[in-house]
Amino acid sequence: MSMPRLDSDDEIEQLPPDIAKKARALLLSLVRPHLAMAVFLAVIVVLTAVFMVIGPVFIADALDNGVPAAIDGDMGPLIRAVTLFVISAVASAILAFTSTRLVGITAQRILFTLRERVFTHVQRLDLGYHEKSTSGRLVSRQTSDMESVQQFLSYSLFETALAVLQMLFIAVTLVVLDIPLAIVVFAGFVPLFFITKAAHSTQRSAYRRTRTSIAKVIVHFVETMGGIRAVQAYRRQPERRGTLSDQDARYRDANTDALRGVAWFAGWTRLVGNITQTVIIVVGAWLVIEGWTEIGVLAAFILYLRRFYGPLDELVQAFNLYQSASAALEKIAAVLDTDPEVVEPTQPHALPAHASGDAAASGRALDLEEVRFAYADGPDVLPRFDLHIPAGQIVALVGATGAGKSTLVKLVTRFYDPSEGRITLDEVDLRDLDDAQLRSSVVMVTQESFLFAGTIADNIRIGNPNASDDDVVAAATAVGLDAFIRRLPEGYATDVKKRGGRLSSGQRQLVSFARVFLADPDVVVLDEATAHLDIPSERLVQNALATVLEGRTAIIIAHRLSTVEIADRVLVMESGQIIEDGTPDELTSGTGKFAQLHQAWRDSLV
Repeated sequence: MSMPRLDSDDEIEQLPPDIAKKARALLLSLVRPHLAMAVFLAVIVVLTAVFMVIGPVFIADALDNGVPAAIDGDMGPLIRAVTLFVISAVASAILAFTSTRLVGITAQRILFTLRERVFTHVQRLDLGYHEKSTSGRLVSRQTSDMESVQQFLSYSLFETALAVLQMLFIAVTLVVLDIPLAIVVFAGFVPLFFITKAAHSTQRSAYRRTRTSIAKVIVHFVETMGGIRAVQAYRRQPERRGTLSDQDARYRDANTDALRGVAWFAGWTRLVGNITQTVIIVVGAWLVIEGWTEIGVLAAFILYLRRFYGPLDELVQAFNLYQSASAALEKIAAVLDTDPEVVEPTQPHALPAHASGDAAASGRALDLEEVRFAYADGPDVLPRFDLHIPAGQIVALVGATGAGKSTLVKLVTRFYDPSEGRITLDEVDLRDLDDAQLRSSVVMVTQESFLFAGTIADNIRIGNPNASDDDVVAAATAVGLDAFIRRLPEGYATDVKKRGGRLSSGQRQLVSFARVFLADPDVVVLDEATAHLDIPSERLVQNALATVLEGRTAIIIAHRLSTVEIADRVLVMESGQIIEDGTPDELTSGTGKFAQLHQAWRDSLV
C-alpha cells in the first residue's frame, strides 16, 4: 500500500491576493535610498532619448534645405545639418554609456540590500516557519529569483525607459512634421494596445509558474544532496531522478508557455509595425506626388518608423524579463511579508540578579503556568498543566516517542510560544525577555549537533565568540575532546569540513557540549543530546555534565535511562501530560511507568 503524496502545489507557496501591490511597495522601499541617483538617471535617460530622436530631423533638414542650398553654392545649411546630426549621435552614445554604467552600479547596490534583507528576515522567522518551509525553497529565493530581479534592473530597466521615451518623443516629432502621416502611425496603436493588454495578463501567470517550478527543482536537488547517504544506501537514485525529471518537465513546460506568449507578442507587434510602415510609404509617396509634403519629411518619417517600432523588439525582450522579475519579486516579497510568530518584546524586562551574586554557580527557576500548546490549528500536543523547576535542579524527561518531551523543551527555549498560559524564568515571562538575554541564559543542545565549515576552535567558539584560545581548550578538555583534537594534524585549527563531515557523530556532539560549557548559561536543555554517543563517550560526557551542571538548572531528554542517573528529579510524560514526578530512586522503587522502563533497560544490559 503506497502512502499518498502531497502535490507540490499544496506546499507553502500560496501567495496572498495583494502580493503584486506588496512587491511594488518593496521595490519602492529599495529604490528610495537611491532616489537622488534615480532622478539623475532619469534626466540622463531623457537627454539620451532626445539626442537619439532628434537625428532624423537634421536629416530631413539636410535633404529639404541643405542639399538645395548646396546646389545653389551655399554649403552652410548642409554642413550645419550634418554637424548637428553627428553631435546628436555622439552625445547619445556618451549618455547611453554613462547611464548604463550607473544603472548597473545602482542595481547592484539595490540587490545587495535586498539579499541582506531577505537573509536577515529569514533568520528572524520562528522555528515553525522553517519546519513548514524548506531550505531549497529559500535557496531559490536567494538565487534564481534574485537573478531574475537583477537581470531586469541591471539590463532591461534602462532599455525599457529609453524605448518608451523614444516612442513618446518620436510621436511628438511626427505630429510636428506631418499630422496626416502621424495619424496613420497612431492608428497602429489601437491593435497594439489590445495585444499588449492580452499578453500582460497571460505572461504574468506563466512566469509565476516558472518561478514556482524552478523553486521545486531546487528544493528537490537540495533535499537529495542533503540526504545522499540514504539515497545511495537504499538505492533510491532512479526514484529521485524520476522525481527531478517530473519537476524539471514542469519547469520546461512553464518556460515553453511563457516563451510561446513572448513569440506571440513579438510576432503581432512586428506585423503591426510592418503594415504601418508599408501604409506610410504608400500614403507618403502619394502626398509627395501631390505636393502636400516634402521628400525629406517622408524620409524622416520612414527613419522614425524604424526607430519607433524598433524599440518594440527591445520592449518585447524587456517585457519578458519584466514578467519574470515581477513574479520573482512577488515570491521574495511573500517571504519578507511573513511575520514571525515568536516576536521580541517592544519593552523587554531584564532578569533579576542571581541571589548568590555568583552567576557561575546559580541557576534560575523555571515555571510553566497553565500552559497549553497546539501546532497551528491541530489538536493539543500539551494539554494545560503547571510545572515548577527550582533553580539549580536537574530534571530528566522520560517517555515514549511522541509523548511531548521535545515540544516542552521547545517552549522552554522559546522556539515556540504557548497557545495559552506563560513560561517564566525567575518570574520573568520569556516573552518579556529580549532575544540576546534569553539565548545567553538558556542554551539547548539537540541530537543533530550541527557544525559549520571551519576549524574546530571556531565551532566551539560559537558558544562565546569572545572566548580566548585558552577558554576554548578548557571547554574541549571538560568534555574529553582535547586529547582527540591534539592528535589531529592541525589540532584546533583543523577544518571540520561541510557539516562537520571530518568528525564522527559522537565527536560532533562533544563539540556541541563544548559550546555549552563556553556559553556558561543559567539553564541547559539537552534534547536527546547523548543519543549518538557510544557507552564510553556517554560516561565521559555524563561525568563532565555532572560538573558543569552543578548549581545550574537543567532539563535532560534521554531515551537512555543511564543519563537519568545524574538527575535530581524525573518527569515521566505520556500524551503530553506528566504522569510521574519524583527522584530517580523513588520512581525506580515504585511500580509505575518509570520503574517498568528502568527494569527493561537493566534487563537489556544482561
